[in-house]
Amino acid sequence: MTAEPGRGQSRKPGDGEPSAMAPARIRRLNRWLVEDLCEDLADLYVESRVTAPGDAYRRPSRQNFMDRLTTDMRRPGFAMVIAETDRLMGCAFGFPVRGDGSWWACFDGTLPRDIDQLTLSGRVFAFGDVLVRPHPQDRDLARRVQERLLTEHQASLGVTLAGRADPATLAALRSWGWLDIGVFRRPAGATTLRVLVLPVGERTTARLEGLVTLPEGGGPGGP
Repeated sequence: MTAEPGRGQSRKPGDGEPSAMAPARIRRLNRWLVEDLCEDLADLYVESRVTAPGDAYRRPSRQNFMDRLTTDMRRPGFAMVIAETDRLMGCAFGFPVRGDGSWWACFDGTLPRDIDQLTLSGRVFAFGDVLVRPHPQDRDLARRVQERLLTEHQASLGVTLAGRADPATLAALRSWGWLDIGVFRRPAGATTLRVLVLPVGERTTARLEGLVTLPEGGGPGGP
């Protein structure tokens, strides 16, 4: 899985969004409803990834997102929750991590014991993406969809991946409560991905906060 979560970058009032947002409804979708919303989800994906003008290299790809979503939908236990007002405002989706630890095969180094134990007990959930439409309240909305997805699966830990060369994604995830614990190195290519976890509950958070690592080549805000 190559998880590339969405961004939560706010726009200034007057940029085409209202200064206040009606409370969003959070609900879970089954696979059939997800299929019906695929085009709307792709629109949300593109809008959630705010890029610098002229930055074609980082321009979001609707097709890549659709391909990843289709792949994740085939995984056992796939689930999605969405946030909506009069339109789609955000979503989070993913699947339970298997207890055999195979999801962690590309983790660089020794997997921390606490995470290994949570994986064996079936309490880890992998996020394929977290998407939030840019808005002043996007941070709160991101936290709500994340927590809803984890709560419904009785998970104690969320996990996701983000590209090292995508500092906007990493910054958004950290602002939404994610902790950076290391990297994935895939033998089939040169891509190196940051591994981030989202603990649920004070006890799990306290156990994992000491595992936070700094990105290679910089401080907490670096790529």
